[in-house]
Amino acid sequence: MNRTVNNIISEIRALEEELEALIAHQQTDLRYKVNGAKIEFEKTILAKQKALKMGLIQWLSRSRVRSIASIPFIYGMALPLGFMHLSIELYQAICFPLYNIPKVKRAHYFTVDRQQLPYLNIIEKFNCAYCSYGNAVIAYTREIIGRTELYWCPIKHAKKTLGTHKHYQQFMNFGEYENYHQKAKKLRGELSDLDQKKT
Repeated sequence: MNRTVNNIISEIRALEEELEALIAHQQTDLRYKVNGAKIEFEKTILAKQKALKMGLIQWLSRSRVRSIASIPFIYGMALPLGFMHLSIELYQAICFPLYNIPKVKRAHYFTVDRQQLPYLNIIEKFNCAYCSYGNAVIAYTREIIGRTELYWCPIKHAKKTLGTHKHYQQFMNFGEYENYHQKAKKLRGELSDLDQKKT
């Protein structure tokens, strides 16, 4: 059974690499290239994108009243997201060195590049940056908590669970009690070697 699970995990990793290659090919099709933090479009594409930019008055006049009414609730989430971000940073800074767990690299999760799209107006760019930040906080927090769970309780649930983190498939099966402490210790040892792996 474990060999089958490991084979599936290997296939998933191979598919992720294939997806990355397809995305790189898509960049060529859309005529842009990534140069460090800067995204560079071909001049003809850049001009076409700038021509599609919608002015603020036109954009606001096309916005639905329901969307505008939701603004306090959407942006009200900035406080809990910021608090979660600060809390998880403190937790990782204090606890991961104590557990000998490699720290999660923030730069792998926080990407800010949509503001470089010339067809977006300032409100659209702000909205994109806000959504990027919110999703980054959740993904970053999930990885930190996933590593913590791998360290403290690497046991799968008895019931099927949707949306598990990437470490979950390494966990021991529910009720797999034989050599539990030795297996948990082995997983902790492998966790401390994460810096050598792509995270």
